[in-house]
Amino acid sequence: MRTIEYLLGPDAPMFLPGVLAGLAIALLCAPLSVLVVLKRMAFIGQGVSHAAFGGVGLAVLLGLAATQSFALIALFCVGSAWGIALASGRRALRADTVIGIFLVGAMALGALLVALRSQLVPGGATPPGWEQILFGSILEVGKADAALAWVMAGATLAALWWWRRPMLFWAFDETSAEAYGVRTGAMRFLLLTLLALAVVTAMKLAGVVLATALLVLPGATALRLSARLWPALGLSLLAALLGVMGGLVMSYELDLPPGACIVMTQVALFVGACVVGALRSNSKTEQPRTEKRA
Repeated sequence: MRTIEYLLGPDAPMFLPGVLAGLAIALLCAPLSVLVVLKRMAFIGQGVSHAAFGGVGLAVLLGLAATQSFALIALFCVGSAWGIALASGRRALRADTVIGIFLVGAMALGALLVALRSQLVPGGATPPGWEQILFGSILEVGKADAALAWVMAGATLAALWWWRRPMLFWAFDETSAEAYGVRTGAMRFLLLTLLALAVVTAMKLAGVVLATALLVLPGATALRLSARLWPALGLSLLAALLGVMGGLVMSYELDLPPGACIVMTQVALFVGACVVGALRSNSKTEQPRTEKRA
């Protein structure tokens, strides 16, 4: 198998950082994915991820280095997440309307800033191609980027564990949580901040599409198989890890883009979970009928 040759052969130092980064991204996004699905925030994750285009344009306009660009993009995404949380918390605006405004506004701003940079400094720094931003190239990840992914995963898991009780109460029943004194606004800001940081980390390593997929599909897959919290979190982590590893193996063996392979593996896992869930539902409905006939 080519996968074994890549990971255990002389070229292993070139491929292992990408594998380690993929595992970190799965660990980072899996618990957030369950919360995203429970709160029906799939579109919010997409809006925050696409807000990164505005940060990319601003970094290009200022001519920043790669490290500085990443910090600026992260701040831009977090600021956009806070703006979405603040605006969507008001009854006058629907959440989907606010997200749509931020999404198209940030993308348009990024395009305008890149065009402005090309006019002010002809032949100057150019942004990465749209294909690279959308799908990334996880196989080109270095050791520093892989380490950053693990740091972000650890920080996110620590924050979720520290605020797990109010966060989960808010996720399952926001009205009751507010009645019992949970600061629902603070939980919304916290979740969106963690989502923004996860999106920036995953986008830097693997692109916007993969970041969005990992924030939706593992949780959706898990909740099709279990309605209980802790089993759902475990299944979400398992789905994320299987999706990343399966996608990387597909990429190695078939010489296909890794980001797209990971996304399609996640989609296949979700379809399988839907089939299993449907079979379970049918078996439960058939059992009472058999008992009545008996």
